[in-house]
Amino acid sequence: MGNGTSRLYSALAKTLNSSAASQHPEYLVSPDPEQLEPIDPKELLEECRAVLHTRPPRFQRDFVDLRTDCPSSHPPIRVMQWNILAQALGEGKDNFVQCPVEALKWEERKCLILEEILAYQPDILCLQEVDHYFDTFQPLLSRLGYQGTFFPKPWSPCLDVEHNNGPDGCALFFLQNRFKLVNSANIRLTAMTLKTNQVAIAQTLECKESSRQFCIAVTHLKARTGWERFRSAQGCDLLQNLQNITQGAKIPLIVCGDFNAEPTEEVYKHFASSSLNLNSAYKLLSADGQSEPPYTTWKIRTSGECRHTLDYIWYSKHALSVRSALDLLTEEQIGPNRLPSFNYPSDHLSLVCDFSFNEEPDGLL
Repeated sequence: MGNGTSRLYSALAKTLNSSAASQHPEYLVSPDPEQLEPIDPKELLEECRAVLHTRPPRFQRDFVDLRTDCPSSHPPIRVMQWNILAQALGEGKDNFVQCPVEALKWEERKCLILEEILAYQPDILCLQEVDHYFDTFQPLLSRLGYQGTFFPKPWSPCLDVEHNNGPDGCALFFLQNRFKLVNSANIRLTAMTLKTNQVAIAQTLECKESSRQFCIAVTHLKARTGWERFRSAQGCDLLQNLQNITQGAKIPLIVCGDFNAEPTEEVYKHFASSSLNLNSAYKLLSADGQSEPPYTTWKIRTSGECRHTLDYIWYSKHALSVRSALDLLTEEQIGPNRLPSFNYPSDHLSLVCDFSFNEEPDGLL
């Protein structure tokens, strides 16, 4: 190994050695100055693959070209949405009965997560169930050129798990060489005027190439059957916040999230019919352009098999176009034991889209 690779391996090893059993991190500590040194994503990817050498290789997923017009004059904006599965929940609460315990070991699972991010190289990364922000994702992704924001749940269920690593929450990262932060809002969602345990982050960014501004938001709504009205109220609160932030849709918007809601739920219908003029990007992969994927999460728990569409990337259809979208894993690739697995680190699939600004936005702008 050369000196650069040795330093890189040392940095990755530091995050690998920060086990859940260690003392809780101080959530807002300044990063180690050594960790601020830029790293080559290709080198980090090689190091992750070295850690994962005993596991099966990553599944192949292809981008589907969805362009319907001439090429944009600026490079597309690649957005990744992913519920990465909180480590404390995966090991201590979620009861993935067909997933071997060894597949959930953080020392390797974190490398699978990083490998997925590095493979698709998003410009913007929207994550849910992040409970290793300060000891893993912020230090490493900052060295890859990302600026990050983390907003934990006020009463994270991770805190109920012995040897947890602190609360989980939403995280938003963007590449600093492509975007400038204009403003940022951490939103604690309300339902029927009550403050809830669910959160969102909304940031207005300016593209350095085009000087165009847009808002990117990430959220994770309340889980479980029986909470449909609660989720609906949370969605309405988020839409109202985004209405204010985007000045009534004057600023183009992208919303990523685990909504914990099928397309039949009210909260989905609220987003689909909102005055913000939003469309769900992954509908464009369907034959008619109107149907969501058959699943974005697929797992087996003690209560049985769960196959649902819960994760979405919404966008302002008057101002933005989807250039391409990453296809989902097939049932054959996922396998009979479903997710997570030795091949894939989360029970939710990552969603990745390339966006471009419409050259001549219509009257809504």
